[in-house]
Amino acid sequence: MEDVPFKIANRTFKSRLIVGTGKYASHAIMKQCHEASGTELVTVAVRRLDLSAQGEAALLNWIDRSKITLLPNTAGCYTAEEAIRTCHLAEELGLTKWVKLEVLGDPKTLFPDVEQTINAAKTLVQQGFTVLPYTNDDPIAAKKLQDIGCAAVMPLAAPIGSGLGIRNPHNIRLILEGATVPIIVDAGVGTASDASIAMELGCDGVLMNTAIAGAKEPVRMAAAMKKAVEAGREAFLAGRIPRKAYGSASSPIEGLIQ
Repeated sequence: MEDVPFKIANRTFKSRLIVGTGKYASHAIMKQCHEASGTELVTVAVRRLDLSAQGEAALLNWIDRSKITLLPNTAGCYTAEEAIRTCHLAEELGLTKWVKLEVLGDPKTLFPDVEQTINAAKTLVQQGFTVLPYTNDDPIAAKKLQDIGCAAVMPLAAPIGSGLGIRNPHNIRLILEGATVPIIVDAGVGTASDASIAMELGCDGVLMNTAIAGAKEPVRMAAAMKKAVEAGREAFLAGRIPRKAYGSASSPIEGLIQ
C-alpha cells in the first residue's frame, strides 16, 4: 500500500507523533524529549501556562517554534463554555486558532463529556477554529465530530495517564472504517508497543504525554516512541498476515526430495 501524507486541515506533517508538555521534571528535559521524538506538533495546556514567567522559566521559550507547531488544549475544562473561553484566551495570547478540545466529564477517570465536547466543537468550528477533539472510543461520537467539521478526531485508547494501552481495538477499527478525517489515538499509551499497535490498526497518528514524561528515562522513551510510530505505520502499509488457528511451516513440505 502506498503511504499518504499526514495532513491535518491545511498542514502536512512528517512526524505522526504528537507530544505534550506537561509532567516533565524540567523544561530542559521536555525540550530534549521533543527533539528525540521528532515531533512537529506539541500540546500546551492553556489554563496551566504561567503567564508571569519570564526567560528560562517560561515554558514556551523551550519550544522551537521554527520546527514545532503549538496545539493549545483545554485541559481542566468541564463545560463547553469553559472550553470555548479557553480557546479564545489562547487566540488572544497570540498562540494559534488550532485547538485540542478537551471537555472532561469526571475528575477521577478523566473520561470526556461527549455531549459537552460536541457542543463546544460546533461553536468553535463556526468561529473558525481548527478543532481536534479528544473523545471516547465511540464510533457514533467520532462520526458526529467529523460531520461537524472537526479537522481530526482523537479517541482515547484508555483513560488519560493510565498507560493501559488500547483497551478496545475493535472500536478503533470501527471509527477508522467511517473516518473522513485523520484519526489520532489520544490518551492511555504506556509504552512503544502500544503506539505501534495504534498505528498498525491504521490510525493516522498518536498523541501522548505521560508515557514519555513519566518514563524512568524520558528522552530514551521519546526516541523509542518515534521508532514505534514509524514501525507501526510501515507494518500497516505492508499488510500483516492473517491470524490462523494453526501454524503453517515457513518452508513448505511439498516438493521435498525424498
